Amino acid sequence: MPLFSSRRPAPAGNGFAVDAANIHVLHDAKSFHQQLLLQIAQAQQRIHLCSLYLQHDEGGESILLALHQAKQQRPQLDIRVFVDFHRARRGLIGAGKQAGNAQWYQELSAHFGREQVPIYGVPVQTRELFGVLHLKGFVIDDWLIYSGASLNNVYLHVGERYRFDRYHLIRDRNLADSFSHYLCQQLQPSPGVQRLDVTALPRPGKDDIKSLRQRLAGYDYLPAPTTAERGRISITPLSGVGKDNRFNQRIEQLLGSAQHRITLCTPYFNPPKSILRILQKQIRNGLQVEIIVGDKTANDFYIPPNEPFRVISALPYLYESNLRRFAKRNQSAIAQGKLQLRLWQHEHNSYHLKGIWVDQAWQLVTGNNLNPRAFRLDLENGLLLHDPAGQLRQQTAAELDNIRHHTRLLQHYRQLETLRDYPAVVKTLLGRLKRIRLDRLLNRLL
Repeated sequence: MPLFSSRRPAPAGNGFAVDAANIHVLHDAKSFHQQLLLQIAQAQQRIHLCSLYLQHDEGGESILLALHQAKQQRPQLDIRVFVDFHRARRGLIGAGKQAGNAQWYQELSAHFGREQVPIYGVPVQTRELFGVLHLKGFVIDDWLIYSGASLNNVYLHVGERYRFDRYHLIRDRNLADSFSHYLCQQLQPSPGVQRLDVTALPRPGKDDIKSLRQRLAGYDYLPAPTTAERGRISITPLSGVGKDNRFNQRIEQLLGSAQHRITLCTPYFNPPKSILRILQKQIRNGLQVEIIVGDKTANDFYIPPNEPFRVISALPYLYESNLRRFAKRNQSAIAQGKLQLRLWQHEHNSYHLKGIWVDQAWQLVTGNNLNPRAFRLDLENGLLLHDPAGQLRQQTAAELDNIRHHTRLLQHYRQLETLRDYPAVVKTLLGRLKRIRLDRLLNRLL
């Protein structure tokens, strides 16, 4: 029997046919920031931005002021911004009571004019803890700029620190139209979606939020007008929300279809059980599996031991514990070189990078953290690229080399710390959580 005969078929579907020359990958946050500002300044028809948040800091301000300036110079521009409703109405974690970004949006709206840059808050759940708008994608005329990054100082590398992500620029009118249609025709008209840049609007009701979630669960991006042509790259936009959604199924199908090699990136090593099962099976089948995660010190929740402790800063240690258990279970594959576990760390910067590469023919560009929260609670999306002729192979290799640049390869699971190595306050907290099994709940929610 052939070795790979029982594998799932590769993901199928109508992808948009895009010339390889119209797909560009950036390698750093500063270039992403510069390109975003350049595209906004050059826009002639539309700017539709979707992000978890647009922060009131220097980086976020550079984007929002650029949008207002573009609208003043070219009044015909259709500008709309979509962010998570709950995230926009609270301050930063650990920063005390703050008004949130919505107040800043309202101040600028009052200054520049209410209809200039509408900002819509999308409530995926009644509380942020139980689900957020995790859609990504910026449509500017015929360009789709896709990144897992949100819009603030650290994601745009304004200042000394950056948060490392992926950055793709794709020029295709039909693909851009599909993203715009999702935002403007599917999200915006929902009763649960509220303008955040105007005052005195009622909070969305539970029924409105439930209706929005049900609506999105049964909806996907507009399909490509024709099947992808031979010699072009096929790009399929995907979205999903809730348990067992179609996006989750496509991710599982993609990993299960691998014949030779899988590379997977996630900032938080906390895979859903279904993903763990597939990875374990593929390791047993002898595939080359590479997993690139952030070192715990490169986690955006990490706080150095000499700074005041917050409960949420225990999460990086929890994720490291998950990784150590996985590495211990697969130590023989690590020793044989079949499983490569890489930890990313660069000075005081953080790692926020996600994605899947399969057999040099498929790759998933996404903001999905590939964890239980993403698979059950948040509204997620991504781009599935199929490149059977290998036209993007050189560009893909350069991106992966860039991702691996600040990583170290684990040779043994004992290179990862255990509970007894952690700071006393972390050790105590995780020990208590484990005894009452609350660590499992945290893994599902955060």
